[in-house]
Amino acid sequence: MGSIPKLSIVKGQQQDITPRPLHRIFEANLLHHSHKTALITHNNGDSIASESTQCTYKQLNQRANQCARLLVADIKRNCLQPNNDGDYIVAVCMEPSDVLVNTLLSIWKAGAAYLPIDPTFPNNRIQHILQESRPVIVLCDDNIDRQRFNSTPTISSSELFHRSAELSNANLMPAEMLADGTNNLAIVLYTSGSTGVPKGVRLPHEIILNRLQWQWHTFPYAPTESVSVFKTALTFVDSISELWGPLMCGLSILVVPKSITKDPERLVDLLEKYKIRRLVLVPTLLRSILMFLKLNDGNNKCQMLQRDRLLYNLKIWVCSGEPLPVALAASFFDYFSEGIHTLYNFYGSTEVMGDVTYFACESKKQLSYFDHVPIGIPLSNTVIYLLDGDFRPVKQGEIGEIFVSGLNLAEGYVNGRDPEKFVENPLAVEFKYSRLYRTGDYGSLRDGNVMFEGRTDSQIKIRGHRVDLAEVEKNVSELPFVDKAIVLCYHAGKIDQAILAFVKLRDDSPLLNEMQIEAKLRDKLAEYMTPQVVLIDKVPYLVNGKVDRQALLKTYETANNNEGDSSIVLDYDYTHVPEDVQHIARDLFETVGGVIGRSTRTTLSLRSNFYELGGNSLNSIYTVTLLREKGYNVGISEFIAAKDLGKILEKMVHNRNSNAMIEDWSNAAPHLNMIAEPLSHAHKQDVVEIIVDSFYGKADLEQWLKPDIFPNDYSDLINDIWDALVEKNLSLVVRDKRTDRIIGTALNFDARAEPEVEVKSKLIIVFEFLEFVEGPIRDNQLPKGLNQILHSFMMGTSSDLNPQENIACMHFMENEVLRVAREKHFAGILTTNTSPLTQQLGNDVYQYKTLLDYQVNQYVYNDGTVPFGKAPDSQRAIVHWREVTD
Repeated sequence: MGSIPKLSIVKGQQQDITPRPLHRIFEANLLHHSHKTALITHNNGDSIASESTQCTYKQLNQRANQCARLLVADIKRNCLQPNNDGDYIVAVCMEPSDVLVNTLLSIWKAGAAYLPIDPTFPNNRIQHILQESRPVIVLCDDNIDRQRFNSTPTISSSELFHRSAELSNANLMPAEMLADGTNNLAIVLYTSGSTGVPKGVRLPHEIILNRLQWQWHTFPYAPTESVSVFKTALTFVDSISELWGPLMCGLSILVVPKSITKDPERLVDLLEKYKIRRLVLVPTLLRSILMFLKLNDGNNKCQMLQRDRLLYNLKIWVCSGEPLPVALAASFFDYFSEGIHTLYNFYGSTEVMGDVTYFACESKKQLSYFDHVPIGIPLSNTVIYLLDGDFRPVKQGEIGEIFVSGLNLAEGYVNGRDPEKFVENPLAVEFKYSRLYRTGDYGSLRDGNVMFEGRTDSQIKIRGHRVDLAEVEKNVSELPFVDKAIVLCYHAGKIDQAILAFVKLRDDSPLLNEMQIEAKLRDKLAEYMTPQVVLIDKVPYLVNGKVDRQALLKTYETANNNEGDSSIVLDYDYTHVPEDVQHIARDLFETVGGVIGRSTRTTLSLRSNFYELGGNSLNSIYTVTLLREKGYNVGISEFIAAKDLGKILEKMVHNRNSNAMIEDWSNAAPHLNMIAEPLSHAHKQDVVEIIVDSFYGKADLEQWLKPDIFPNDYSDLINDIWDALVEKNLSLVVRDKRTDRIIGTALNFDARAEPEVEVKSKLIIVFEFLEFVEGPIRDNQLPKGLNQILHSFMMGTSSDLNPQENIACMHFMENEVLRVAREKHFAGILTTNTSPLTQQLGNDVYQYKTLLDYQVNQYVYNDGTVPFGKAPDSQRAIVHWREVTD
């Protein structure tokens, strides 16, 4: 007797939803957390150690109300009309900041929808978006050229805040809003279009709320979870749940600038500092972070307890935007504990509010059963259909096209474009499933999980952004000197994924190289869409007349892949490389060439920039890993920040061994003509300026006490001890004879004859901490009596020095302090280093002995507070001792 075959239809849980505008939910929740911190930003966005500013929920709500009133007034006064879809849209062209979040909320409160425009978008993309969506106003950062928005009315962020400052900060009633508050559209996001033209997806409040309610129910915030991160580009759909999910629940949002997101070392420090519990990221960023963690773990992995390892608090990891490879998911559990940390694979697109299925990766054993990670089961109020070419469900195990139905579906595209993507659902019983969205993806159903089986068209995902190769090809073909262009994806979904544009030039075209063509494309395409150009003499064709795409890819791989092919040799230029370090330069050049050789088309030299050669944040970590395996201790942030390979070579030579470091850094700035002078009253003003800049502006401990300490706290301290410093004759300054200016100072005391000083400012916490770590060692482990311990109290350099000059000056001062200690017959030098640079110099160059290595966030002050509690676990204070020998 036969059985009815099971069809590939999967239904998510049913969840009741009461449609409400998101800003009304935000306003209602203020009753519970109006005085809690809503936003955390750093004044210097590039530095996690910079002073942070915070904004409460009440402040955020009131400022948004004021800005909303101004927007409504300007739109009505200028008689600005909704677009062809009847939508009031406000475009936003701003970098991540607290101002941006305030602006987005104000747009909703005004009764409009926001449309993000990335400041890095090329002009032609911006013009298309503006012409099609017809926003009533563009809101932008102060530093953005308003001419980019043509005739669309534009208001800068400072103008918006200034002009609205005197308006009422009460919540707007419907009658005060645009269209009396009846507009349901919340957000418009532009994606790559299959016709080669970007198209705008219309997302109403209701479908965003459905996605958020599922998130709150399935991944509830823990009682100890107080801060979430907002790091995803606003033009990417994942930013919606990342930002508004926590803000609707009273958590603080930490705004993370792009520069930190691109640097895994600094990003991990930030996640550690704020004890972040969940993170949304694309697989390429996950790979970067795992590589950094492995690199940082080193040989201590076996000895380190799980709870002491980096990112132990980060329990929920969500990957989306790209296919998640099984090998990458499995490597997650090489570092993180099964049962404590979970990696989730989300699947979706902008048209379905980002996510419609999810799968929990819980162990390496579970993953071993799959060839690729499932995209899982549907979200609440969602049905997944796998249909054949006649729109009939396929049998379980067979491949069909993925269609989505339910409350996550967008209302369609701006101007009603591509109506065939949203169709009626003949299989629906309930009204909420009456529409289908055609994803363009293939899938199959196995053991209740949907498996991703590839695309039906030319779309790919690059760092979470959907890119249609047809759009890229259209823009390349439109260049006036191009005869034929074929755009393909090399190794889609893999670590070396790349968009390639094979270009045949017109016979009468000017002589152009690949990089010149790429530069012209950057004016037409977003950065993540810009292809690597490969010039070809002729286009290969199959016997049926179609382009032989595989032949093009094979030609590219053969010509550019230097892995395992000794016949492929990159051109290395060792000009200006000193002979004694050429072997180190060879290691560097060959390592870089091996990592990015496929995309390198120019000679590698000291002046080459890693990223201009084809590097990125992922393969930069891989390069650092390979260099460390060869014995070169190069920091990831150092590598990323280096302007060229010459700077990286300096780091490699510097860190190679202590003897080399002493020799090299002492000659790092030969143009300086340094002499040491005993401290005198004539030096006071210069010394005060150097100490204030070094310790207030750049110090490692003081950052955690701001804004409760001030520059004059240091000048007051130096004034109080100045006479004693001069009288003891143990301190010095460094003068550059060329310019006759003071560039450094070293302040020293006899550790058992230091003057008593009453510190009245919060700076007392720093000095009591230093006494806490130094005092027991000084009193119990070091020689007794006077004239035994020279206390290197403060050492600072001028802010005008570049990094090489700074280290050269510090090296000079260290030798001078050693000379003073010998001349005065001290037994040794005691100092506490809180800077990674001085710690490294002390350990590796000057051969200080480590007497204590203390984690600063463990320090409890005498009033029971933890003043450095927000410092990452990696921040240490090292008490150093160096014996003085003749």
